[in-house]
Formats: sequence, structure tokens, C-alpha cells
Amino acid sequence: MSDASERGTGGGAPLGPGEPAGAGSTPAGRTPGTSGTPGAAGASGTPGGTGAPGPRQSPEQAAAPGQERPVDPADRRARVVLVDDHRMFRTGVRAEIGRTDLTGVEVVGEAADVDQAVSVITEARPEVVLLDVHLPGGGGVEVLRRCAPLMTDPERPVRFLALSVSDAAEDVIGVIRGGARGYVTKTITGADLINSIFRVQEGDAVFSPRLAGFVLDAFASTDAPPVDEDLDRLTQREREVLRLIARGYAYKEIAKQLFISVKTVESHVSAVLRKLQLSNRHELTRWATARRLV
Repeated sequence: MSDASERGTGGGAPLGPGEPAGAGSTPAGRTPGTSGTPGAAGASGTPGGTGAPGPRQSPEQAAAPGQERPVDPADRRARVVLVDDHRMFRTGVRAEIGRTDLTGVEVVGEAADVDQAVSVITEARPEVVLLDVHLPGGGGVEVLRRCAPLMTDPERPVRFLALSVSDAAEDVIGVIRGGARGYVTKTITGADLINSIFRVQEGDAVFSPRLAGFVLDAFASTDAPPVDEDLDRLTQREREVLRLIARGYAYKEIAKQLFISVKTVESHVSAVLRKLQLSNRHELTRWATARRLV
């Protein structure tokens, strides 16, 4: 099992939500002042960009001790679909990893919700899907459920790497049980994300360092986890709203935290009350507390 480091091995900035990659930082795989060739020292190949071009560095030479090697696009290629409901984040990730001549990664599709994701993945048949956990229409777990036949295709398996801002245990365990090959948080750098994509493509399991421990713990037990049929009726987004309601958040605060409208929050609360046959948010809070969801 491999760990995807969350510290900058290629000098890139973390892929924060809504922040285009490279904004105010050095793109992954380059040093300041490069012309786009990994390991180049200046615009003309020498420090300061003057003088005769210097020798081109190999990936082994370009990587500092203890760092990951830059991707050699001559050796590896991966077709990738991005699934995230924040367009600005998708744009940033595409800009960071989608320079195929430099990274070996080709972004062949994007999706913002569950239905769109299933459609794009089925049509594009990528090697790897970067999947957000929280999506309109049921979340990343629902995408995995509906794409299960593609994951088990012996000829062209589609592999999933969760890329999310959440590091909550229930989110991580949920998508891993659903079939994802790994889970990294959005603090990961561009260089590490590229390497994680290729590892998942090759069948490795990849996790951000702080997540690997409780993933191992969760799967160490041979006992099947108890199934809560009531909780199972709720979508991923409804569970998120339920937890925040139980923690005392107002509708407006929930809307801000989940990047949805207040009206959408109200709709989710109504759906939760109906499915659980409860009457008000106080009963919701007691119900969630009894199941240790708070």
C-alpha cells in the first residue's frame, strides 16, 4: 500500500477547492523560472536564462533526494475523468495535471453530479477517475455503485481515486468499501496527484498518509460492520445535512458549508424527516446522537 505525500514533492501548491492550480505558486514538476521542461534551470537552460543551453536533466537527476521522480511521459500515459461539483476546482486540476506532453495525463472528461459522472465515465472509459465524495445526486458512493461493472471489466478496468476536501473516517471508508482504489485529500500537490494517478492505474492502493491508518484499522476486522437500515435510506448529502443539523448548525450555516442554497438544505431536511419518520430537528438530533453521528 502506497502513501501519497501531502507535502510538496514537486514544488506545487496544494489543490485547494476553487483555486486554479499554479496561482501564486510554482507548478508541480518545475523550478521557479523554468520554461516548462521539468528540471530546467532557466529560460535558456542556465541560471538566470542567459548563456548556452545546459544539458537536459533526466527524471532521476531532476528529483532531489527524498522526493518523487517527475513523471516521464514517454513511459506512462493515463486517460482521466474529473468528477467534482466545483467547476473552479476542476479547472485548476485540469490545468495542473492535464498538460499531457509534460505529465502523461490526458483529461478526457468532466462531470459535476452523479448522473453526469456515470454518463461521462461510461462513454469515455478512462483508466482513472478522480472522484469527489460529496456530489449532487447521491455522492461518490453512488457513482461507484453504478459504475461497478466497469471496475470489474477484465479487459479495460476503470479505477477510482477519491479526491476530496473531507478526511472524515465515514467518507473514506464508504468510498473504499464502494470500490475506490485510494483516497487523497485536496491538500495534495500536483506532482503527488500525478504519481497517485499512475499508481492507481497500475492497481496500487494509494492514501494520504494520515488516512492510511484508520483505513487499515477498518479492514483489519473480519467481522462485517453492522448495517443500519434507517441510515442506509439516506443519500450521502442527506447524511451530511443530518450531521450538521445535529451539531446545531442553522440552515444558512449548513448552506455555506456545503456550497448549496438554503432552499436545498430545507429540501434535504424534509427528505430526512420523511425517510426516518421524524417530526422536527430536535428528534433528528436525538436520533443522530443515539447513533454517534454527531
